[in-house]
Amino acid sequence: MDPTTDNAASSDGARSSLESLRTEISKAVVGQDPAVTGLVVALLCRGHVLLEGVPGVAKTLLVRALAASLELDTKRVQFTPDLMPSDVTGSLVYDARSTEFSFQPGPVFTNLLLADEINRTPPKTQSSLLEAMEERQVTVDGTPRPLPEPFLVAATQNPVEYEGTYPLPEAQLDRFLLKLTVPLPSREDEINVLKRHAEGFNPRDLRAAGVRPVAGPADLEAARAAVAKTTVSPEITAYVVDICRATRESPSLTLGVSPRGATALLSTARAWAWLTGRDYVIPDDVKALALPALRHRVQLRPEAEMEGVTADSVINAILAHVPVPR
Repeated sequence: MDPTTDNAASSDGARSSLESLRTEISKAVVGQDPAVTGLVVALLCRGHVLLEGVPGVAKTLLVRALAASLELDTKRVQFTPDLMPSDVTGSLVYDARSTEFSFQPGPVFTNLLLADEINRTPPKTQSSLLEAMEERQVTVDGTPRPLPEPFLVAATQNPVEYEGTYPLPEAQLDRFLLKLTVPLPSREDEINVLKRHAEGFNPRDLRAAGVRPVAGPADLEAARAAVAKTTVSPEITAYVVDICRATRESPSLTLGVSPRGATALLSTARAWAWLTGRDYVIPDDVKALALPALRHRVQLRPEAEMEGVTADSVINAILAHVPVPR
């Protein structure tokens, strides 16, 4: 078989497997397609995701359903004010029989780490995730220990409750590839949620709900290889740069998007283009990912915030004014 044809078949098969994730996850989660798509894009780009939403909108269930559909190992850490860094990364434990210290891996040694309510733990513990997220390794007692591949952190935070919380510093927010908002469901979706529960749906037993693995690490590798071959024209690259530079000049912002943010926008647009069946990026791909890729990388001026301006409204205004390449 021609290698080109073989690669195309492999790419199509991986795309089909990842598209079927939506169907599989919908068996457990109702009406959160944009968040599901964002998580898949993050997996393709080897990035991490911050999920923001009020309690009870299925943020945790969404990540668990994704892990179950992907045949990946997953662990959950409930972040609390007394959580220590070693509770996340692992620590050296003394073995009385061998009279030696051995390393006990923490929950970060997994494929999909659910960091629940990450803003409830102090900065010292939050920062213990920084090395894991950026370097994909953990250093304990001077020894670096690589994390499994694939590795993704899906962190959740509650946007309305500030009592006893520690806001994530800009340096850590910037480590998240995407910030996805998980909204309250529509009336129709909420009726479907209640109907499922009335019929015996148990969110703690996804297997009983019919959620099965439909993709695995091999599909992810094939998909990532295909995304890397997605063409980006010089005009699209310039468009991404112009959008990010416009945030640095906005009168509503004290902090604009860094070059890392521009890179994130471009890589996620490539992944979205491939997921939608194209091997090249168009301006609509950039627009589709602009909010989740950039909203957490900008900082509003206090006076703009008091006037009801949001990060999303500033980015939308910039998208409306930056000339679109033809």
